[in-house]
Amino acid sequence: MPHKPPLGPQTRLCMSLAARPGTFGTRFHNYLYERLGLDFVYKAFTITDLPAAIGGVRALGIRGCAISMPFKEQVIPLLDGLEDSAAAIDSVNTIVNDDGRLTGYNTDYTAIVQSLDDAGVSPAVPFLLRGSGGMAKAVAAALCHRGHQQGSIIARNAAAGQALAGLYGFDWHPDLTGRTAPLLINVTPLGMAGPDADVLAFPSALIAAAEVVFDVVALPVETPLVVAARQAGKRCISGAEVAVLQAVEQFALYTGVRPSAELMAEAAAHARQG
Repeated sequence: MPHKPPLGPQTRLCMSLAARPGTFGTRFHNYLYERLGLDFVYKAFTITDLPAAIGGVRALGIRGCAISMPFKEQVIPLLDGLEDSAAAIDSVNTIVNDDGRLTGYNTDYTAIVQSLDDAGVSPAVPFLLRGSGGMAKAVAAALCHRGHQQGSIIARNAAAGQALAGLYGFDWHPDLTGRTAPLLINVTPLGMAGPDADVLAFPSALIAAAEVVFDVVALPVETPLVVAARQAGKRCISGAEVAVLQAVEQFALYTGVRPSAELMAEAAAHARQG
């Protein structure tokens, strides 16, 4: 294993800025730095003053910065430019600092596109997307830009659901009544660790009629929806897979190094233990 240099003046710092930071990114990135012998360190920070934090990123030469809700849109005016992935949805989850120039990316969007491509999902496949929040926007944008034209946003919040559907040319419905599609996508907290942990995001009948099931929820790794879809013999895309892909994309943007699939899996397993 390559030897990681000791912390010193040349060590490059990467970070995450969040209202409520988790441990996955910190453990994932630092594990890869150690295994690849890279002179980097990663630290999560809780912030309330976004402009001051971004000023610090610029002034201190911090190489890379992950951005979480509720800052993904608020950060845009503080940056020098947006890469296509962020411009497509007006949302930033990653900042790269090149000698004081801050560019915003959205690796969630990139990871969603890659996940759909890897699963062999055709743009001709109609879909039901349940949810209307920030991540739903990333998924809807990815579907639109892949060429999907037949799809419905399912959201109880009429204003948010109609706005999202209208933005990308899809239909909106307040609930699942009478709906079915070959591609089911959950972008709600249903099935997430917490009070909704046991809730199935789509009824069993819809799962049985589907071809591909995509659950954006990353924790737990095996959500009730993913478990039900696998048991029904459906192709699945899990939120845990997307979380790893977006983190790897961040890692490559920061370091210029793309780890092997084996090392990615090691780092993901290590990160989930935290």
